[in-house]
Amino acid sequence: MAERPSLIRLFNHVHKELCTKLELARDTLDHPTSKGTKSEDLWIELFRNYLPKRYDVHRAFVIDSRDALSDQMDIVVHDRQFSPFVLNLNSEYFVPAESVYAVLEVRQTMNAGNVEYASGKIASVRKLHRTSLPIRHAGGEYPAKPPHHIIGGLVTLDNDWSPPFGDSFREAIARVAVEGQLDIGCAAKQGGFEVKYATNEPPAVAVERSDAALALFLLRFIARLQSMATVPCIDVLAYAANIKATRNE
Repeated sequence: MAERPSLIRLFNHVHKELCTKLELARDTLDHPTSKGTKSEDLWIELFRNYLPKRYDVHRAFVIDSRDALSDQMDIVVHDRQFSPFVLNLNSEYFVPAESVYAVLEVRQTMNAGNVEYASGKIASVRKLHRTSLPIRHAGGEYPAKPPHHIIGGLVTLDNDWSPPFGDSFREAIARVAVEGQLDIGCAAKQGGFEVKYATNEPPAVAVERSDAALALFLLRFIARLQSMATVPCIDVLAYAANIKATRNE
């Protein structure tokens, strides 16, 4: 008689499948760009499959109403329901800054250099200008929602540190600039981490080392997204004003 399916067995299957595909991409693709793109595609597929459908996921640039542009981000988790536009130019996506919930960098392995690199790319998104308008309703209007914190993370197959999430890892997390702080991440073969920050305190790093590391990472990531509720009401006329000003120059 077949063993009864369980939550942990189902997530373990997802975990093993992703690790196998990531290892195959790493070991069989010689060209660094092809290898990186395939790894990004696999992580994007994972998030599209398991995040609630109110979210969408793309490899994308993030743009603001002042025409500033982020670095290209490997993974952008953005609003699906309330985003008035996501531009697609020959399969290059441009997402308005207000619509972004999270950005993640994809690398083959976790180490100090890749933590620093991911931090710089995350900062390029967080520094963008974001608009917010009051929301009208039958009894009046709700005040404009302050821009939320954009989750920043790093996801990899492997981890170069020994032990994987020891003092050297924690020191690398603590060294990054405030605007590029990492909130969450996963080295699929070793475990996941989550970081909380407080003023004048060292980062509080929680690490999960488990055969179900990927499942725990996904659930913690979803919980972080849920805590943010919805994105602010975007001022589309601010984007229109910039387009008009550029046309008149």
